Formats: sequence, C-alpha cells, structure tokens
Amino acid sequence: MKKIRSSNCIYAFSSLMKPVETIEPGEIVVFETVDALGGQIKDENDTAYLDFSKVNPATGPVFIKEAYSGKVLKVKILDIEIFDKGVIVAEEGFGVLPDVVKGFKAKIVEIKNNMVCFDNLRLPIDPMIGVIGVAPEEGEFPTGTAHRHGGNMDTKQVKSGNIIYLPIFQDGALFALGDVHALMSDGEVCVSACEVGSKVTVKIEVVDRKIDWPIVETSKGYFILVSLPDINEAFREATKQAVNFLSERLEISFDKVYMLASLVVDIQVSQLVDPNKTVRAFIPKTIFH
Repeated sequence: MKKIRSSNCIYAFSSLMKPVETIEPGEIVVFETVDALGGQIKDENDTAYLDFSKVNPATGPVFIKEAYSGKVLKVKILDIEIFDKGVIVAEEGFGVLPDVVKGFKAKIVEIKNNMVCFDNLRLPIDPMIGVIGVAPEEGEFPTGTAHRHGGNMDTKQVKSGNIIYLPIFQDGALFALGDVHALMSDGEVCVSACEVGSKVTVKIEVVDRKIDWPIVETSKGYFILVSLPDINEAFREATKQAVNFLSERLEISFDKVYMLASLVVDIQVSQLVDPNKTVRAFIPKTIFH
C-alpha cells in the first residue's frame, strides 16, 4: 500500500502536473492531507497572517497505469481518518450572505468522541472529501474550482463506503484529493465547512466506459455532479444528464424518461459558494430493479 505525503500537493489541476507516484490499477493508496487553510490557522488570530496562495491544497497527483484518455477512473473511498482539531472560517464578501461578517473570522473546534465540539453543541462527524479530481481536458483549474474533471465539488456523498467515477482526459489521469471536512451541510453557506487534516484510503481502478461529469455511487443510488458558474445552468445540465442516464439504461424514449424524471430524480445542491456552483441529480437504484 502506497502513501502519498501531504508535502506533495498541488493548487491547480492541469495537464502539466508532474506525478509524485505511479500506481497499478486496483492498488490501494493512502493520501495524507492538510486542511483547506493549508494548516496555517492554529490560533483564531492567525487570520491576519494567512497566505492565500497556500489555500485549498490537494495531495498528489498520482499517475495510474492503463488510465487512458476517454476511460473512467473508479475511486472507492475505503476510509477517512480525520485529525482531532478543525477550523471554520468566514470572510466578508464571501458566502451566501457576504455582508454578514466584517473582516475575516476563524473558529477552531475540537473533535472528540466522533463529535465536533462547537461551543456547547456536540455535532456527530460525517467526514467527506471536498476536493477530488483529475487533470482536465485543457487549461488549468484552481483546486478551489470544480468542473468536469472534479475539483472542489464539496459534495457530502464523497465519503467512506462510496465510489466516485471521474472522466479521464489525460493519460494517467493525474489524480489528487484534499480539502477534507469533518462535517458539512449542503450549500456550505459560509464558504467553509469544518476543515481538517486527514488520512484518506482509496482503491483506484480504471473502467472502460464514458461519462461526461463525475458520478458518485452509493448503496441507494447515483449522484451526477455538475459544476458551472451559473447555478441555473448547472440545474439544467444535471437534469439533462439524469434524463440521459435513465434513457440509456431503461431503453425508453427521451420524452417518456423526461416525464419519469419528475417522479424519481431529485435535483439537489452540493455547494453555492465556490466559483463554479455544484448541483447533483440523484437517481435511485430501485428504478432499475
């Protein structure tokens, strides 16, 4: 089992990334990550000295043999081990309510007995991966931005026990992950979740199929993840992708499947605060049984 240290990190996904490790399909890999603030905030007053060039690091990238352009990377998330302290931040001009906070504020929380200790509240942890992706087809995407390659999708279903499928655009895929959260609600409205360092264990395989956008598979169904600058465009694209998904598998006309989608497909929000907003279309597995 190979381990990728958090000192090997990127701040943008691009085709020019240099891999830090090469693995075979089917290998299990452990990624060590630092929190989304780059481990810089150890005291709530450290916001004054934050270096924004070190924000949102993703550990990697890893080159996967036989991961050729046009195929799909299958990543089974086996375990997410989080550290015992988290940080939550809010900044003026950011988030769904950009005028609420003045300046830049941070809150450090203890994580104890599988709980996030927020003042007098004890909130059960639900660890998930905020940034996970591969090299894009062209150009460069900061790790804080999501698109077809994955990236900062901040989707709480990207967690232990689930599988994420990523379209491969460059040979070797060049896979990286980071921005792990101890707990996050849909929307991530203040622009931060409970940001933590972690050790993430995954099994990486290659699948000979084609997808347009990342897909998360859980025991209950499939989530198609679409990230675009305009939230309404993201809703439309996610709906279109869901209808296509159903049409291909049920082998019925697009018109009928479009009507069926109103009965079985849930359109949901993952995050509203990054440069590209992420929505997801949920398709239950029961429809195929």
